[in-house]
Parts: sequence; structure tokens; C-alpha cells
Amino acid sequence: MIQPESVSQHNESRLRLASWVEAPQVQYSIVVLIVINAITLGLETSATVMAQAGPWLLALDNFVLGVFVVEISVKLYAHRWRFFHDPWNVFDFIIIAIALIPESGPLAVLRALRILRVLRLISMVPRLRFVVESLLHAIPGITAIAALLVLLYYVFAVMATGLFGADHPAWFGTIGKSMYTLFQIMTLESWSMGIVRPVMATHPYAWLFFIPFILIATFTMLNLFIAIIVNTMQTMHDNTHKQEQAAIEDVVHNEGINLGEQLQALRAELSELRQLLHERGNIQS
Repeated sequence: MIQPESVSQHNESRLRLASWVEAPQVQYSIVVLIVINAITLGLETSATVMAQAGPWLLALDNFVLGVFVVEISVKLYAHRWRFFHDPWNVFDFIIIAIALIPESGPLAVLRALRILRVLRLISMVPRLRFVVESLLHAIPGITAIAALLVLLYYVFAVMATGLFGADHPAWFGTIGKSMYTLFQIMTLESWSMGIVRPVMATHPYAWLFFIPFILIATFTMLNLFIAIIVNTMQTMHDNTHKQEQAAIEDVVHNEGINLGEQLQALRAELSELRQLLHERGNIQS
């Protein structure tokens, strides 16, 4: 039978480990190791560097990986299954699990994904984490704009296939080819000399088709994407600020209540002291 004292000691040790691993000093050290690991992984791609300092780089890489494994293990021991309730913890766990894949065997190709360890900076740096969370919250709005963009592409692709497909089948022979060509035009990659001017050689008024498409697809849609992301980030920032303000107001309110209670207690004590002094004065007289 497990004694209650041993259970409480076990819980206290887990709480101490949790507070230690989440301490700012430990987190800053992990960030430094992530940056060092990113540099070493980049140096490992150089044959010259590996010929001169390969064993040292591999040893440093294994040391950093070992520290990461210890960190994740401590968090798992401290938080138990609650560790997986935080999506960022799950993200770190997957990244470290990929790094532990053996160098030989059918999964050896995944060793190239070791550089994903650098992405742990996102979960360690609050500013980067805020940007990623903002992008995730902006997905519904981005999805709506993407659907509108696909519809726009389809309409323009059908028009381009009917207008230019007969004379330029390599670019506009089918709807698929037309959509790919329009995507290249949207990126502004060789859109003028590479596509539009050759088309205008056979269709002089083709610019009436392509310029509105560029204005709508490239500039308008891009600005809509940016506007949605910026608006989401501003909304999240405002919500965070409101939550912080609410927390501060709660603390001030609670402290105000406590101060009021203390003042009332002091007043009661003062009135009792006055009454005692008054009674003693009456006795002496």
C-alpha cells in the first residue's frame, strides 16, 4: 500500500522539477543550444568543414540532442499526460522524436529533417510563438480569400483558353495550362517579355485582359491576405492586453478588499483600546 507521505513527496518533486525546467535561466540556455545546433547542422553540410572538424561537430550535435531529450523527459515526468495538453509541447516532442530516427534503415531519409530542431525556437521565443498563433487564427479568413482567388483563376483561365488557346496552345491550350500560365503572370515572373508581349503579337488588345488580371490577382488579393493577418494579430494583441488588464484589476480589487478588511480590523482594535483606556480612567478617578 502506498503511503500518503510518499505520494506527497513524489508530487513535490515533480512540482520542483516542473518549476526548474520552466525557469527563465533553463529556457534561455535551451534557446542558446538551439542556435548552436542550427549552426552545427549548417556546418555539417560542408565537406571541407567535416574533413577538419567532423567528429567535434557530431559530438556537439549529439550532446545538444541529449540535452533536448533530457528536457523533454523531465517535462514528461513533471507534467505526466498534461504535457500533451499543450500543442507546443507536442510540437517539441515530435521534433525531438524525428531527430532520434536511426541513421540506417528505411527511415534514414528522415534524418535530413534534423534541421527541424531549429523550429523549436518558435515554441521557445514568445514573439515567434505569437506570430505563428496569429497565422493559425487567420486561417479561416485566408481560406475564404484563397477560395475567392481560385474562383477568379478559373474564370480567367476559361476566358484565356477561349481567347488565346488556338494561337498559343503551349500556354493556353487547356484550362490547366491557362491556370498555370496565369499563376506565372501573377508572380510577375517574365510575365511581360515571356508571355504577354508574344501574345500581343497576335492579339494586340490582349493587354486589356492581362493588366486587370494582374491588378486583381497580384495586388488586391495580396493586400487582402496581409490585411487579414495584420487584423488577426491586432485582435489577438488587444485580447491579450484586455486579459492582462483584467488580471491586474482583479489583483487590485482583491488587494483593495483585503486592505479594507485590515482597516476595519484596525479601527475595531483602536475603539477597543479607547474603551479600555476610558474604563481605566474612570476607575482611577
